[in-house]
Amino acid sequence: MEDMPSRSQMHQQEGPNGGGPKKKHPVRNIILIVIAVLIVGIGAFAARTYFNAKNAAKIVYQSSGIKKSRNTSAVLNGKKPVSILLLGTDTGALGRDYKGRTDTIIVATINPSTKTTTLMSLPRDSEVAISGFEQDFPAKLNAAYAYGSAGTTIKTVQKWLNVPIDYYALINMGGMKKVVDEIGGVDISPIRSFSYEGYHFIKGNKVHMNGAKALAYSRMRYDDPLGDYGRQQRQRQLITAIISESANATNLMKQGFMKSIAKQTRTDLTFGNLTSIVTNYRTATKNIVSDHAQGSGKMLDGQSFEVVPQSEKQRVTNVLRKSLDLKAATTGEKYANK
Repeated sequence: MEDMPSRSQMHQQEGPNGGGPKKKHPVRNIILIVIAVLIVGIGAFAARTYFNAKNAAKIVYQSSGIKKSRNTSAVLNGKKPVSILLLGTDTGALGRDYKGRTDTIIVATINPSTKTTTLMSLPRDSEVAISGFEQDFPAKLNAAYAYGSAGTTIKTVQKWLNVPIDYYALINMGGMKKVVDEIGGVDISPIRSFSYEGYHFIKGNKVHMNGAKALAYSRMRYDDPLGDYGRQQRQRQLITAIISESANATNLMKQGFMKSIAKQTRTDLTFGNLTSIVTNYRTATKNIVSDHAQGSGKMLDGQSFEVVPQSEKQRVTNVLRKSLDLKAATTGEKYANK
């Protein structure tokens, strides 16, 4: 079993500037492609793609159904740091009747002034009180989506960490596979050796992965000595690799591909919101900082939870609020076990 990475190792920058020759991006920032997986804009936005992008944006738009904790339009218009809750589900296409749970939960903050995007992974099994369903405490964070969709997840995360969530983006993991294939694959140096779904990965052995292999690399959990934390790290690594390949992403703007990926994506970012991000926040993709909330396993009411201590929650709150240029504040309340 490998040793747990140090805090500095787990929180190091994993962006495209982390080593090797810097890639040139002749055309920056796509307007769609699931801000969920590709964060804010990877790829190639140009005048000729405007029509396709606008139509795709109409397909993916879905209101969160809640009143936001702050004026999100004012945030974007003022070019202030913005937060997006990235949610990944792996239970089929988004048109399904069964919603399922969100296996990937990442708070992304995008700060144009510091030119930094922060990815904060939250354990899917975190012990929380789901907003509006507090009577069911303790519950798992990834169940919030099943209880009430994206809006309920947003309110739960906000209350849990005392951090405003401005927007959300949800993608079915099958959509990530298609994105990787369309950009011609990604280069990844595995952070540990393992085999999964017929694929073999060797630690430190950089390899070019197609969509199926990249998805397998990011999905393995039970054989990872760090469990879901290891999977979170690999998911962030894949997201960063996708962003670094944006120079090769011209195919992403093809109308057929955009319609296909749009069917597996939902977000409450409008086309106008997306164009604002592309125009004013593109420099924030230059530095991508990776982080996560660290909990410990505990059995509660016969279920296995990850309990994030109040001190760690406060650290996460501090990181996120600072990345949003907000004043320091106490993290969300701690719920006593019932």
